[in-house]
Amino acid sequence: MSKQVVHYFQHVEFEDLAVIQDWILSKGHTLSRTAFYAGEPLPDISSIDWLIILGGPMNIYEHDRYPWLIQEKKLIRQSIDQGKKVLGICLGAQLIADVLGGKVTRGVDKEIGWYPIRRTSQSKQSKLFAALPETIQAFHWHGDTFAIPPNTLHGFSSQACEHQAFTYADRVVGLQFHLESTRESIQKLLQNCPEDLTPGPYSQSSKEILSQIQNLPINHEILFQLLNLMESISKV
Repeated sequence: MSKQVVHYFQHVEFEDLAVIQDWILSKGHTLSRTAFYAGEPLPDISSIDWLIILGGPMNIYEHDRYPWLIQEKKLIRQSIDQGKKVLGICLGAQLIADVLGGKVTRGVDKEIGWYPIRRTSQSKQSKLFAALPETIQAFHWHGDTFAIPPNTLHGFSSQACEHQAFTYADRVVGLQFHLESTRESIQKLLQNCPEDLTPGPYSQSSKEILSQIQNLPINHEILFQLLNLMESISKV
């Protein structure tokens, strides 16, 4: 497999690539980033093969508080139009959904902690999602949700949130959940976003979250399987 250039968008210091960085470096790919919170420069989209968009506590419509969101959305759209591979996680998935025409709204309930996601009937039409397990005990940390954009496939759902994943042309993927999480990244969320841990039907306590940390290795295996499949896709 030829080496590829992977660029990622990071929105806050405490939400990084986590275990995705291990996969990228193990493959020998070139890695670069734009940390919006640090004012780092934007990339030349034409020079990259992959764009990965990470999570963050902001809402995708908060342009006044985070003016860089406007330019970020333009670059996501350009990456899709230029045939790049694009992976969005949580906020990143919501940003992709938005540029593809899927409205982002507040969910009925927050979904924070370990809850199962299940493949949809449409997932069988995607060579990416069809290769993944029928059910995954995934880690979640979100209050917003997205509508499935036009011309995409709906991949996963959960009891709390019907729209958990989608793919466009099997090279653009949005995941509302966090397969990339590590013990360290979860602890950072607990430390930096304690106000999110409010009682609710789909909101676990920090103790409950940490008690299920044994789910991480299988989540990483599933994520690496997805990344390997995306890696093999040729640019269109």
